[in-house]
Order: sequence, then C-alpha cells, then structure tokens
Amino acid sequence: MAHAKIEKTNAARLLDRAKIPYELIPYRVDETHLAATHVAEQLGEPIERVFKTLVLKGDRTGHFVCVVPGDHEVDLKAAAKVSGNKKADLIPMKELLATTGYIRGGCSPIGMKKPFPIFFHATAPEYPFIYISAGVRGLQIRIAPTELIAFVRGTVAPVSRPME
Repeated sequence: MAHAKIEKTNAARLLDRAKIPYELIPYRVDETHLAATHVAEQLGEPIERVFKTLVLKGDRTGHFVCVVPGDHEVDLKAAAKVSGNKKADLIPMKELLATTGYIRGGCSPIGMKKPFPIFFHATAPEYPFIYISAGVRGLQIRIAPTELIAFVRGTVAPVSRPME
C-alpha cells in the first residue's frame, strides 16, 4: 500500500535547511474541534507533549509568541512579565494570518512572517521530543525541543498554567 506523499511546509523546509532532524506526522482534521486535545488524541500522544503556538501583543514590546502544552493556557501576567511588558493579551483571531502568515490550528513557531520573541513553557526541554504545528492544519512536526528552541532563538519561561 503506497503512502500519500506529505507536502513539505515552509517550516519543514526551514528545518531541512538548518539540518535539524524532525518528523512530519499527519493527523485527521476536525474543523469543529481544532483544540490540541483533538490533535493529541489523533496522534495517540499525551497532551503535555503536543504544544500549541499562541500569539500575544504586549503593551510595550508588541507581538510575541508563547508555545505551551496543549492542556495549558497562557498565564497573561507571567507572559507579560517575561516579555518585558506590563500587560499582554492574545491577539484577535482575525489578526493571526496577517501577523504570522498562519491560520488558527496551523500556527507554527517556525517561519512566521517576522521574527517575534518566542517563549516556551518550562516543561518543553524535559521531553526527548514534542509536537508543534507544521504550519498547516493536519500536520505536526515531531522534534527535539532543545533543537527547536535553539533554532527559533526561544526562551524557556513559566508562561502558562494548566487549564481549569
């Protein structure tokens, strides 16, 4: 049985160019359920290894990115503090594509339109690999978090808390 060829995304091409090992993992998309919990279920992986990429705007520094476990939410106070802001909020969904070049459910910390400061939740480096969006819905990148953080010049910080 032949496997369908997986179309490389811009994020994957950037990793190839940097010679960083990764794996592209497709999953079935449910347009009504774009949450990380659905992605984790599709991958058969624990939710704490499936990271979501969230874009925020601070009152002083402008846009920045938080990459947090799928079962977490951004701690706005903590994120503002580590990013050098007094306060920060998630950007409105309608601004995501224009700001990053990505859509909801397909936002990757790799290859955004502009380089933004990126903060990874403190648990990311604890795992041998994590999953992040490959830049489109239905495709995840399985990657060593230390390699990813170094590649995007990210910072590890306590930027999220478990969802209630």
